[in-house]
Amino acid sequence: MILVTGGTGLVGAHLLLRLAEGETPVRALYRNADTTRKTKHLFSHYGKQNLFEKIEWLEGDILETPSLELALAGVEKVYHCAASISFDPADEKLLRKVNIEGTANVVNCCLALGVRKLCHVSSVAALGDLKYNETVITEETEWNPEKFHADYAISKHGAETEVWRGWQEGLEVAIVNPGLIFGYGFWNQGSGEIFKAVHKGQYFYTKGTCGAVAVEDVVEIMIQLMESNISGERYTVVAENITYENIFNAIADGMHKKPPFIYATPFMTDMAYRLDWFFSKLLFRKRHFTKSMSKSAHKHQNFDNSKIREALNYNFRDIKSYLTKIGEKYRNNHQ
Repeated sequence: MILVTGGTGLVGAHLLLRLAEGETPVRALYRNADTTRKTKHLFSHYGKQNLFEKIEWLEGDILETPSLELALAGVEKVYHCAASISFDPADEKLLRKVNIEGTANVVNCCLALGVRKLCHVSSVAALGDLKYNETVITEETEWNPEKFHADYAISKHGAETEVWRGWQEGLEVAIVNPGLIFGYGFWNQGSGEIFKAVHKGQYFYTKGTCGAVAVEDVVEIMIQLMESNISGERYTVVAENITYENIFNAIADGMHKKPPFIYATPFMTDMAYRLDWFFSKLLFRKRHFTKSMSKSAHKHQNFDNSKIREALNYNFRDIKSYLTKIGEKYRNNHQ
């Protein structure tokens, strides 16, 4: 038996789609029955509605140990995809509770109930900080607690600490650190909102660089790691280091839309996050653009994916053509 947490998110849903094609029974946690509809829609999009019925859905929460214990009964492998993603400073407590405490609960229950192996979905945000003489971020880059980190990054780093604790206590583990993940569906969250923005007519772009990857690559790598004898390792899962400008352009090509044409300077994004803070207080709404997002928009990050390529002899999808393809699918679904 396999258990997937976070099966109603982008990675978890695509993972379930892939796992349901196999012979091993699959179980998935959900907190709200309505959220499973997004996953069901994904299965329908690929014409695999029958596979959705193979999944055993259990109501539960990684913050509620009794429901986790029930979900883990008879389970041999766990894919831990559940996480809270936010760059709003107001969500600091939520991020720490879900990402750190929730992961600790998963690890503890795995140890207590004899689960053999755990695959944890982390983030490149949890990787280390470059020193003055370094230019490329790898799995060995050291985390510097004295440097500024967004609350999300801190929570994912803390979650990894819990996974390493489980490994030291005898649990087989594999950690993946994906960059910005793109994929079909889930347009109202995460990277899906970028497609919405481009479709509506995105005017601004920045020249910062990030690591990007297709969700299918993330899922395939997770499965291969879990089926291997690899344990006690983490891997940077990035197909390419790409500018935000090129991301917008590739998506716009697929949508037959005009690409963003106004360069948002650091001064402009600095003003934008301050104005967003003002209006969030005035209108009592959540933040849409924060200081950490402003910094990331201009930050140049260079991630090295050689470790995972060599470990699995893996070849990533070309991210630009992939973005164009997903952009075209979005356009066809929203005409």
